[in-house]
Order: sequence, then C-alpha cells, then structure tokens
Amino acid sequence: MSTKKDAKKSAKSSAASGKANKGLLSPEEIAAMKETLKERKLAANKEEMEKAALEAIAKMKEPDRSMAKRIHEIVKATAPELTPKTWYGMPAYADKNGKVICFFQAASKFNVRYATFGFQPDAKLDDGNMWPASFALIKLTPAEEAKIAALVKKAVS
Repeated sequence: MSTKKDAKKSAKSSAASGKANKGLLSPEEIAAMKETLKERKLAANKEEMEKAALEAIAKMKEPDRSMAKRIHEIVKATAPELTPKTWYGMPAYADKNGKVICFFQAASKFNVRYATFGFQPDAKLDDGNMWPASFALIKLTPAEEAKIAALVKKAVS
C-alpha cells in the first residue's frame, strides 16, 4: 500500500534521474544546461572563462569553428572591455557586471542550417520600436566582419 510520502519520494527520485523530463527538453538543451552549471563555477576567474570559450570554439565543427575564432578576434579587438566566457556552452562576451552582451551559436549546437551571432538585452542596439537581436551566419567575409565589429562597438557604447 502506497502512501503520500512514498509517492513524493518516487516523484523526487524520478525528477532527479531525469525521467520526469522525458519529452520536455531535447538532449541538446539538457547538454546546454549542464554547460551552464560548469560556467557558473568558472565565473570568478577571467582567464579560466576565456580558456573555456576557446575550448568551446575548438570543439566546433567547420565552418563554425573558423567563424567563431574570427568573431572572437573581432570582439576582443573591438570591445576589449568585454570578457570572453561560455554561455550555455557557446562562446559569449560579457560586460563588467557579467551580463552577456553578445554570443556565437554554432549551427551544429542545435542541428540548424546556420550559425548565429546574437545580442542580449543589455546590448545597446535599440533603434526605434524594432531592431535585430541576432543574425544568421553561413560565411564570414570582410563585409560581415565589418558589420559585426560595428554592431559590437554600438552594443558596448
């Protein structure tokens, strides 16, 4: 005979083992959440945060890896005040308060057809009642690099 106490214990153990999540989150989303937990442990050490970002880039497949490397260089040159880090396992760049300003998401991260370079709400890109907050990337040419540099510069202004 089962009691309420037994039912609560069973629910807790199912949730802890991930059975309660079945169908709610994709394996990619679960992996991103696990990355977030790792990131929180690194939050106090800027060198370790950048190392984690570079490791995340190194693990990417091409052409994502090449684009992420170049974006890393562009962001560091354009906005040296931003701190490289990982954010849900993706390379990202945070302000002095630790708020992510911009990020790169590899196409392979969620099995989509294009990579994304995006901005978070603390980026100063407001322009009227509507403005782009992320951009699809298939290839980086000098034209896209210039646009990214201009957007990052505006985002931190």
